Amino acid sequence: MHKLRPGFLILALIATVVTSLQIFRAEHERRALQRDLIELSRIKYGLFSVDEWKSIISGIITTKIQEFDFEEGDRQEMREKITGFLYRVVDEFEDNFYEENSKSLGGFFRSSVAGLTGMFNQIRKEVPGFTEQILEFMDNPDNREGVRSYVMSKVTDYTDRTFAEIDYTQYNAVITRYGQPDRTQTVAHIESLLADNAWRMRPYAVVLLALVVIFGVFAITASHITRSEYLLLTLICMVLLAGGVTLPMIDIDARIAEIQFTLLGEPVVFQDQVLFYKSKSILEVTQLMVTQGQLDLFAVGVLILSFSVLFPFAKLGASMLYLYRPRLRMNGVMRFFVFKTGKWSMADVMVVAIFMAFIGFKGIVSEQLRQIQNFASNVEIVGTNESCLQPGFYLFTSFALLSLLVAHRLQYTFRQDPVHESANQQS
Repeated sequence: MHKLRPGFLILALIATVVTSLQIFRAEHERRALQRDLIELSRIKYGLFSVDEWKSIISGIITTKIQEFDFEEGDRQEMREKITGFLYRVVDEFEDNFYEENSKSLGGFFRSSVAGLTGMFNQIRKEVPGFTEQILEFMDNPDNREGVRSYVMSKVTDYTDRTFAEIDYTQYNAVITRYGQPDRTQTVAHIESLLADNAWRMRPYAVVLLALVVIFGVFAITASHITRSEYLLLTLICMVLLAGGVTLPMIDIDARIAEIQFTLLGEPVVFQDQVLFYKSKSILEVTQLMVTQGQLDLFAVGVLILSFSVLFPFAKLGASMLYLYRPRLRMNGVMRFFVFKTGKWSMADVMVVAIFMAFIGFKGIVSEQLRQIQNFASNVEIVGTNESCLQPGFYLFTSFALLSLLVAHRLQYTFRQDPVHESANQQS
């Protein structure tokens, strides 16, 4: 049985490498698809888009103008409104006319002529005729289109002078990339690709999880572990660490699932309005901090790189040297990296900190979305927090736990080693 263990561990190492590579490829594809989907769903192209609002207003105006196809009851109501409006206009014009012409002798004569001729009364008699002409004008489809075009030209002129133009370069590039005619079909196509991607990744994730559990059980229960088996376990830890630091740990995704309200009696709906989205790995976060040009961020980036990347890899490399270079076991630096860096790198604390930050941020996002939902009584808002942990978190967690088990067994195995005892006595 002991002779079969190295072969089993070699096969398990190969399986770990293969499944990790497949997960890496699938995750790389998923991130690309997710970025494109997020780009199409950004709020700047929806709720904050002046072009979207112009389209909505155009549709509302078109609807309202088409509603001039009244039945007789509606036509009578509109006739009364138009007639009342015209009478008020005539009355106001008459009051202003007499007021303006009461200030001079010439104005007095003009007022007298207007009163004698009954000019304003004559205009009032024509109001019903004007009303019918207006209704007939609005009954003509060509005239309604002219009114709609005029109103929209004024809306367009105002928005062009007031709001900045939106850059649709990336938006259009995404639609072109997938060969779809519009945003709706592109989103549906990307979502189907994401579903297929998740279906293909799931078996590899299950296999990798099972392998990690098997390695952990082996490290705990094996009565004796040989150098070659330690080497294989160390290489497995290295594969998990590489995936943990290169793959994203958290997707932070805050969006408004749906916002609905009424404008001029017509329903207006916006869906999937992305407010904020970030997906970063440990290495990407480190690179971002180091390249910002700020001393405090640079220092934090160096600390993250040291404790989460350099120390763990140095520990794994030192462990392999410790196994196959007995003379180096007396070296203080070597013993520090093999047996002490677990405490210095605090990999387990790092995992817990990331998890707690995720929980905390998820709570903050959810609370902010609830506040948005309550800001107006006549607006229906459904906020959603799509933040979730990603493969990098699980791989890094697996590395942290497995490497601690392997380091513990390594220290226990070589506790009775003469060279190791001599090193302990000298220290």
